[in-house]
Amino acid sequence: MRTPELLPLLLLLVLLAGAPEGRKVRGSRAQPRRAQPPPSHRERGEATESFPLDFTAVEENMDNFMTQVKNLAQSLYPCSAQKLDHDMKLSFLENASVTCNDGTPAGYYIKESKGSRRWLVFLEGGWYCFNKQNCNSRYETLRRLMSSTKWPQTRTGTGILSPQPEENPHWWNANMVFIPYCSSDVWSGASPKTNENDYAFMGSLIIKEVVKELLTKGLDNAKVLLLAGSSAGGTGVLLNVDPVSELLQELGHTSVQVRGLSDSGWFLDNKQYRCTDCVDTISCAPTEAIKRGIRYWDGVVPERCRQAHEGEEWKCFFGYKVYPTLKSPVFVVQWLFDEAQLTVDNVHLTGQPVQEGQWRYIQNLGIELRNTLKDVPAMFAPACLSHEIITRTYWMDIQVKGTSLPRALQCWDRSLHNSLRTPPRGCPLHLIDSCPWPHCNPTCPTIRDQLTGQEMNVIQFLTHMGFDVKRIAQQQGMEPSKLLGMLNNGN
Repeated sequence: MRTPELLPLLLLLVLLAGAPEGRKVRGSRAQPRRAQPPPSHRERGEATESFPLDFTAVEENMDNFMTQVKNLAQSLYPCSAQKLDHDMKLSFLENASVTCNDGTPAGYYIKESKGSRRWLVFLEGGWYCFNKQNCNSRYETLRRLMSSTKWPQTRTGTGILSPQPEENPHWWNANMVFIPYCSSDVWSGASPKTNENDYAFMGSLIIKEVVKELLTKGLDNAKVLLLAGSSAGGTGVLLNVDPVSELLQELGHTSVQVRGLSDSGWFLDNKQYRCTDCVDTISCAPTEAIKRGIRYWDGVVPERCRQAHEGEEWKCFFGYKVYPTLKSPVFVVQWLFDEAQLTVDNVHLTGQPVQEGQWRYIQNLGIELRNTLKDVPAMFAPACLSHEIITRTYWMDIQVKGTSLPRALQCWDRSLHNSLRTPPRGCPLHLIDSCPWPHCNPTCPTIRDQLTGQEMNVIQFLTHMGFDVKRIAQQQGMEPSKLLGMLNNGN
């Protein structure tokens, strides 16, 4: 991008204008001073007059700081005809042997941020298939998740992939990479398409090839690589964060700090509410689907987990089994009442109110999930009925105990920069709701009636689910009116 002729003068004015607050002058040398991070939450629709500079994130990196100042200058320069291009652009892998399910080339979308030494690589989600029959069905109905033939040339990042500081206060200026999911193998496969195999399953190889190519685009000089993902991509993070770290070590890039951010990928291998035959992806119990899938995909799991569960490698697809074996730091984001988990457990919240047995199953699911997360030091687990969050535009609005997810991630980032790996005071990392039912957290995403499309408040939602306010109040030893008041306030 060519700098306008007046830009150097504008940069000087910006720097001088910021001198009283932003730096101390001693003689002729300017000492940069770290400013307070931008607020972690902004009201939607609020006019943003300022263009925040993320001093906390740059960690004394003046190149990164100057890039931010240039972005500021360009945003203020009224005569510039050039518009900042925030979209990620498609790039296919140079190694043509690493492909999507149908043999079309795999690839990634990238938006480079030349002054930044931080890289965010995101793995897309989208379930899986585990035999020829349901893979054929997936190819007919969800071809974009098995083929690159109709991928658009650009993608616009949202949530943690957004280049806008008001939507993404801590990571907006990082190098952004989005890897489309076209391997249907929970990012674990290592088998090419052959005459005997109708489909390739190369998820783990796609990630490694992307990382190798990114080394030629600046990743070789990176300080931090955050491997993030949602749903199947969140599980993919747990399976691949250590292998990515090991790959960079083998290639000599030992200074790159590899971390993981797993969103909605912490599934349980629990017993279904109603057991069914393993016919398709939705109805098949997760344990059975993964057992079949890992053989069909020639799935690869992290070496330490493989050794811990030799002969039962499928267990490594479940967060609470693989997490204790990981060496890389990982932040876990998980709804306590994940819609995808309930779907595979055959709890369907549509039509008629749920039965008492279903309601009890849902509450127990939250309890089980809390138990599996108790030893995870860095996590964010709201008591909401939802699925995926980090790429949602509302991801800043959800809070647990008064802390938003972007703020929690910033606290985690800061804790990893000090030798004790402890968060600064007033900067919580282990955030999990204690209230016992779906949407008892008032910041949960809006729920809509799946038949009418109308929004529901907490009481309407619980009534829709068959929640008996009077009986539950008696169980809790309180008046129904008091319980209704508590529900209305989200307590």
